[in-house]
Amino acid sequence: MLFIFDWDGTLSDSKAKITKAMQLAAQDMGWVPLADHHIHNIIGLGLPEAIHRLYPEVDLSGRQRLRDAYATHFLSLDEVRPSDFFPGVMDTLHRLKADGHTLTIATGKSRKGLDRIFGVLGVADFFHATRCADETASKPDPLMLEELLCEFGVAAGEAVMIGDTEYDMEMARRIHMPRIAVSYGAHHVDRLHSYQPELCLDRFDQLLTWKKLAG
Repeated sequence: MLFIFDWDGTLSDSKAKITKAMQLAAQDMGWVPLADHHIHNIIGLGLPEAIHRLYPEVDLSGRQRLRDAYATHFLSLDEVRPSDFFPGVMDTLHRLKADGHTLTIATGKSRKGLDRIFGVLGVADFFHATRCADETASKPDPLMLEELLCEFGVAAGEAVMIGDTEYDMEMARRIHMPRIAVSYGAHHVDRLHSYQPELCLDRFDQLLTWKKLAG
């Protein structure tokens, strides 16, 4: 089976770091930082789309300056301590790969950002393929999912999207792909139930109990 994982908030416990970096970037711009919950709402989107949602009144030049400031702060925070995987993530991924499943990533991160963290964590060769928001369409457009399906010659019904936001659930629903939600990420679990996920995981290793894996 083709497994497609979101990164931030699903595999990586990076919500607090993303939030802090965006707030520090706003301070650099001389703006009042937004509350945590506003920033949580845009996690998973590509960065240009996220900033536009947060600050729709700001012109393109201002959004670019904020984007640059955010990237600087996030990198600085991540160099101090890279974001940990959520409990059970690596053991579960190892189990899935050992069982012959195809593991991929579909993320709102940039290619540069994902490649950097892959290098830091030493997992660059662990996943069979990845898609980032700056090389395809941002979530919730399903293009990155469609590209992965095409790359591996798999139908939507033979794949599954695992994510923590409405954007993950929505892009999978648009192409009738099974979806699994996690309850510990950026969006409250109540927001995810309306997308009718096959499972809602409170712990990542509960993925191994999914009926399609259990046979």
